[in-house]
Amino acid sequence: MDITWLGYSCFRIKGKEVTIITDPYPPGMGYSLGRPQANIVTVSHLHPGHSYTQAVSGEYRVIKGPGEYEIKDTFVTGIATWHDSEQGQKLGKNTIYALEMDGLILCHLGDLGHTISSDLLEDVGDIDILFLPVGGVSTIGGLAAAEIVRRLTPKVAIPMHYKTPTLKKDLEPVDKFLKEMGIRENVSQPKLAISRSNIPTSTQVIVLDYNR
Repeated sequence: MDITWLGYSCFRIKGKEVTIITDPYPPGMGYSLGRPQANIVTVSHLHPGHSYTQAVSGEYRVIKGPGEYEIKDTFVTGIATWHDSEQGQKLGKNTIYALEMDGLILCHLGDLGHTISSDLLEDVGDIDILFLPVGGVSTIGGLAAAEIVRRLTPKVAIPMHYKTPTLKKDLEPVDKFLKEMGIRENVSQPKLAISRSNIPTSTQVIVLDYNR
């Protein structure tokens, strides 16, 4: 499985049979999404920066809410959450997606805006790879994100939705999250090639470069 960060909260997850695009964004944000191909597109919520599905090419199915879905031997579970800490009163709903493919379980937190309860922890279950927002402002910030990593104990944690020189949006940089995770130096890599055979035995934080 190859995982590439396309900017903001958007990733290309390319498995053996299926390619997933998460939270595609529109032009004008600084990043350039291009026209990535996919079989599945997940949308965590309907804000424009996370739901621009027309940027994706190919014959794909869009998933944009809670429920259980099976597409080409890939299992997707959408779990209802909130975009803020006030049960959606400010920013509305958010959907977390658990993705089971190629023997791995991935979880994309979307624009989660609150801490994880014991019930939600149970709903999410065991995770191999976690994609989580760390930029604050409209989602959880570095402190809350680090606490969620400690509670969910994924094998790999990949930060997203944070300030970069490319992004035209005011968010916190990734550094605060890394500091909370005990990481002193931000060392990034172009993509992540991972499988059941080389998954870490304990949590590793991996920062990906923005890459089309």
